[in-house]
Amino acid sequence: MKLAVFDCDGTLIDSQVNIIRAMESSFKRHALPPPAPHATRRIVGLSLVEAMQALLPEADCDLHLSLAEDYKTAFQRLRADKALDAEPLYPGIRSLLDTLEAQGWLLAVATGKSDRGLKLALEHHGIHQLFVSLQTADRHPSKPHPSMLRAALAEAGAQPEQAVMIGDTIFDIAMGEAAGVRSIGVDWGYHDAHELIGAGAAHVADDADHLLALLNG
Repeated sequence: MKLAVFDCDGTLIDSQVNIIRAMESSFKRHALPPPAPHATRRIVGLSLVEAMQALLPEADCDLHLSLAEDYKTAFQRLRADKALDAEPLYPGIRSLLDTLEAQGWLLAVATGKSDRGLKLALEHHGIHQLFVSLQTADRHPSKPHPSMLRAALAEAGAQPEQAVMIGDTIFDIAMGEAAGVRSIGVDWGYHDAHELIGAGAAHVADDADHLLALLNG
């Protein structure tokens, strides 16, 4: 048995435009200058409160909590108004997932998204049914804590040596390290390849075909 655990934003789905829009809205509600898009991309993968802490390390806890709530409200408003930009799957991802499933891999997701946000994103792309375990920030500490990955292992009935964590940020790689799971980075997301290797990634894939080869190598 083999288990492939994927991050979502920056790994499966390119969602950066809407994340940046919601972040800008959250900061503007507090009359704060919004972070640069690069800074926002750097914190994708963290849970919301931890993301706000990283963006505003000198601010107090109440502001971090308020910014996180306003971010969720902004995202929900964009969705309700049907104003979200397209969030495409990265090239080759659907074929990759179908191939892995056909090869007998079990598939899971571990993400900083909410349960609702992940469900909507996966259903939009018709891939929700491919995953045997969906772990989100609603039920776990933020990455790089290994809680999400350990829960995915338990739900899939897999041991750490039977699994691989796949993600685009150092938070994903560090989570894999903490759980004793081999990690593979992808270079089409929000952190650079050399950062992923430095965090402990065994390899970094440059496209979906390369990732498939690494998983089956």
